[in-house]
Amino acid sequence: MQNHLTNTTALSDGKIEQIKSGLTHDDEILLSLYGKREKVYPREVHGIFAFLRVLAAIGLLGIFYGLPWLQWDGRQSVLLDLPARKFYIFGLTFWPQDFLYLTFLLMLAALGLFFFTALAGRVWCGYACPQTVWTEVFLWIEHMIEGTRIQKMRLDKSLLTLRKFRIKATKHALWILFAAFTGFTFVSYFTPAKILVDELVNFQLGPWETFWIVFYGFATYGNAGWMREQVCIHMCPYGRFQNAMFDDNTLIVSYDEKRGEPRGPRKPSSDHRRQGLGRQGLGDCINCTLCVQVCPTGIDIRNGLQYECIACSACIDVCNDVMDKMGYPKGLIRYTTQNALQGKQTRIIRPRIIIYGVILTGIISIFIYSLSQRIPAGLDVIRDRNQLYRETAGLIEKCLYTENFEYG
Repeated sequence: MQNHLTNTTALSDGKIEQIKSGLTHDDEILLSLYGKREKVYPREVHGIFAFLRVLAAIGLLGIFYGLPWLQWDGRQSVLLDLPARKFYIFGLTFWPQDFLYLTFLLMLAALGLFFFTALAGRVWCGYACPQTVWTEVFLWIEHMIEGTRIQKMRLDKSLLTLRKFRIKATKHALWILFAAFTGFTFVSYFTPAKILVDELVNFQLGPWETFWIVFYGFATYGNAGWMREQVCIHMCPYGRFQNAMFDDNTLIVSYDEKRGEPRGPRKPSSDHRRQGLGRQGLGDCINCTLCVQVCPTGIDIRNGLQYECIACSACIDVCNDVMDKMGYPKGLIRYTTQNALQGKQTRIIRPRIIIYGVILTGIISIFIYSLSQRIPAGLDVIRDRNQLYRETAGLIEKCLYTENFEYG
């Protein structure tokens, strides 16, 4: 095995495919470290989980792009004014010494991630991660311009023509425009959006504003447009340590191997339990590979739990649709636990969930109480310790007070 892997860089694509055919899934993972990256063409999917992902994307992007334009008491609702050292969050004004609240928020984010991961796996990655949300938008633009999965694959394999150049140029122009707007919105949280628009129209953007618009826009264009699943697979550390937060009672996207195997094609009206080479017949999986085609990271969920899975549930939607057409029960691929798949009792409410929940509730309570008791500004006037007056050459001179102001 090691001899094959160390020499794969010198092999042709056809030879690599021949080697892959005789390898296990774990060997294929090792081989992928040396092989050329294969572009993933996710197929469009419709269903309840797809609807929830779209709903989450619209909500999150609406908040991100809308807050800089929302006015609150005559100013921008959310503004991090670094030069003035004032941070406006709706009706609240925070000062640099209020960074303790940022610590609370970071603790809440970390514990919230642990809580939801232990409960429902990588649900954050599938529905709320910025990489996932912006990639969904870029894929939607790509589908709108280039067409279906098959049409995109044919277009990429075709020779460069005027039509292909026009389609690709239009797609990338829309990508760049959307990425630039994203960078502009990011900077508008630090420079008021209205002022930023005036500076942009009059070509008076400062060097730092220009830098961050270009930097953030380029990062969005590169990550969501070009790298896509590579960010989740190779760059995101969360996928590497998520298994430490999983147990046999964690809800994950899983394929029911006992029900689905052995897989194979069949007619919808046939009795698949009597088909196949063995006496047991065929399972419910018709081996249509649609679950692989809709996966944004290009994995086969039927191979079991994999760190590349971002729990987007696209495979659940498409598999349920196939089961409906075949007249089989839904749920061949579903949210379930390892214990449930093995016929054991599942306990969703368990000690680690309770501990995470109690700690989260405690920190949230302390945060809300501290915020409600916060004094926006304090003023202390302290008398100078010097003498109040003095006598000089028959004259009485009055000493002035010094006032010390402290803001809290």
